[in-house]
Amino acid sequence: MITGKTHLLGIIGYPVAHSLSPVMQNAAIEALGVDYAYVPFAVSPEDLTAAVAGLRAIGVQGFNVTIPHKQSIMPLLAHTSDLAQAVGAVNTVWWTESGWAGTNTDVEGFIAPLRSQAQDWSQVKAIVLGNGGAARAVVAGCAQLGCAQVQVVGRNAEKLQDFARSWENSPISVNLSTHLWEELPRLLPDATLLVNTTPIGMSGHTNASPLTPEDLQHITPKTIAYDLIYTPRPTLFLQQAAAQGATPIDGLEMLVQQGAVGLKQWLQQAVPIDVMQQSLLDYLWQ
Repeated sequence: MITGKTHLLGIIGYPVAHSLSPVMQNAAIEALGVDYAYVPFAVSPEDLTAAVAGLRAIGVQGFNVTIPHKQSIMPLLAHTSDLAQAVGAVNTVWWTESGWAGTNTDVEGFIAPLRSQAQDWSQVKAIVLGNGGAARAVVAGCAQLGCAQVQVVGRNAEKLQDFARSWENSPISVNLSTHLWEELPRLLPDATLLVNTTPIGMSGHTNASPLTPEDLQHITPKTIAYDLIYTPRPTLFLQQAAAQGATPIDGLEMLVQQGAVGLKQWLQQAVPIDVMQQSLLDYLWQ
């Protein structure tokens, strides 16, 4: 029951009605029996500065940040973690005595399902499909795992150059190279981890895959195929990879794990990850 004593958490984005964060966060809050409520707030880009001040004014204790605000919110924060600065995006914010502080939990969310894999990550070559914002969190995650090499594949040479240049003075040490999409068949045979950060294959385009029949010939049982998309489940990309014997991982656990890290930060206690995951499964496939 929400009362005048209920503490507020939330998520800001534009649009935000599609967000699954309220589903899993409120399920965890209910399971913990704490007096909190997690609310979505639609905030247009031109209203971001006023909204961030307004969230403090009404006593919101913390909030998530989604598209299109992950980068533009950074100048409005009193403190951002080294990781968030390296990635160039913030998705989790909380109040401190000196003002709003922010970090990026997408990196930990990405890593979480990989930690259970029996891998010597220092020997792993990773391929990242796409060079947008999500790819930045994946690159940082691969660096944290200690991957030997990270190869980022994209379709625009200029954007790939900018992507590579942005890591040159980063506090995150990563052996990074960038490649045009037509180079993918040459790169795949040596890759252990293949990550799709593009929207290819997401709901509404379920018959699409980032891989061609030629690409698929290079997928083997040693490959971990990871798609950040979580609906449909599985994507065509993961179906194709699994048919080649690869280990498939979808984006649902990343979504849950990044949310759990944020909720733990706000509540300062352990959170029920299993409840969060089950709430999404129930919601998505009811």
